[in-house]
Amino acid sequence: MRTRGARRTAAGTAALGILLTVAACGGPSGSPADAGASRSAGGPAASGPAADPTRIPGVGDRLHKRIPADSRQVVAVYGDGRDSADSTVVLYTKQGAAWHRARSWPAHNGTKGWTTDHHENDRRSPVGVFTLSDAGGVLPDPDPAPGTGLPYTRSAAFAAPRWWSRSYWHDFDYVIAIDYNRVEGTSPNDPTRPEGASKGGGIWLHMDHGSGTSACVSLPKPAMEYLLRTLRPDRHPVVVMGDRAHLKR
Repeated sequence: MRTRGARRTAAGTAALGILLTVAACGGPSGSPADAGASRSAGGPAASGPAADPTRIPGVGDRLHKRIPADSRQVVAVYGDGRDSADSTVVLYTKQGAAWHRARSWPAHNGTKGWTTDHHENDRRSPVGVFTLSDAGGVLPDPDPAPGTGLPYTRSAAFAAPRWWSRSYWHDFDYVIAIDYNRVEGTSPNDPTRPEGASKGGGIWLHMDHGSGTSACVSLPKPAMEYLLRTLRPDRHPVVVMGDRAHLKR
């Protein structure tokens, strides 16, 4: 069965999920603003077709070769700069050998920018290529065709603590787990950290509150709904993320 919330709503799991959310993805990390809604959704993919359609625009050999050969969906996160919290997310889909730009949205990443050596509480998002295998949130799965999209765990355990500023309360209405230091095939709020707690974890795509995050990537609600309706396990989706300079290397 695709919706796994019924198996993951025990009190212990809920408590761990809230603690994980506080430590990894959430918490006021800057003054909320309306920048996310007003920034241009430009980026490398908005300037025209790629010179080589078999490659993701703006992504150099080092990261491009880490995209699995069977992946047909790439969520590319183009950070504005190494120390910037602003970014652009572009969804690419593969048809034959060519990548095509499907949608683009303004987004935010870690408050302090990006890092190639992420650690807990550094408030930087990790640079790299990571699979996308699990989703969840406070709200019901928006996918109109249950059983075809990412496995979805609905649970109140995702809810942001009410001691946070009101603008953050809906951050985790929808989340997609980024498979960094986590066990694939589990709920996004599973606390297991295979590489140890010091390497951080609980890094998600989630809903935007208008400013930087603790390490996650945040997008507008329509973007999250679109991704949850579109990403498919049989297309082996991945996220390629980082500041533009690191992505090009």
